[in-house]
Amino acid sequence: MNDIKYYNLDSDELFSMVKFVVEENYNHHQSDLPQFIGDEITAMHNEEISLSNSKIFVARDEDYLITGSIRVTRWNKLDVLPTEKIFDIDLQQKKFEDMKIWHIGRFAIKHGIDKTGFLVFKTLMALAINEVCTSESSVALAECDVKLLRTLKLLGIEVTALSDSINYLGSETIPVLIPFFGLKKFLDKNIHLLKDNLILPNRHVIYKKAV
Repeated sequence: MNDIKYYNLDSDELFSMVKFVVEENYNHHQSDLPQFIGDEITAMHNEEISLSNSKIFVARDEDYLITGSIRVTRWNKLDVLPTEKIFDIDLQQKKFEDMKIWHIGRFAIKHGIDKTGFLVFKTLMALAINEVCTSESSVALAECDVKLLRTLKLLGIEVTALSDSINYLGSETIPVLIPFFGLKKFLDKNIHLLKDNLILPNRHVIYKKAV
């Protein structure tokens, strides 16, 4: 684990993160990569470029290869989030208007990583959730495959499904809302991961000003 370091991804490496996310999602759920994977990588890359107020964290091994990633976005109520686009969910509904909405996405861990993988998982989650837990009116949206959803529940993170599942990036995926107190409970339990174990030598953050 001492060889894993965590970085704020530089904006010129955005494509490499997207490629990692798409390929690892398929690697986890099916034996062969689909022929259309290039189109999915391009589409997801365009989605990420269009989002404002995003921060991406990656875990890298001793060879500087990505072994895990996560992206957190503070929604400006103008950009189209994946939750809206993929599941046709209207976030302008009255029930969302008093919430500070964040979106957590592009979460992936390298397939076949050794026993350090779960610690990488929890550390990336803590990094993203730490960004969200700045206000008790904050909530997080995410698209979770069924396996990830089970893991979140085992970690004590309660979620609310926003619609039925669809097949996305090779797996059954459900859009969820995660309330502040569920996020804060996880963060408080894992705050040591931020205080003691992180080295972030590359402080490049890809925030863009909201329109």
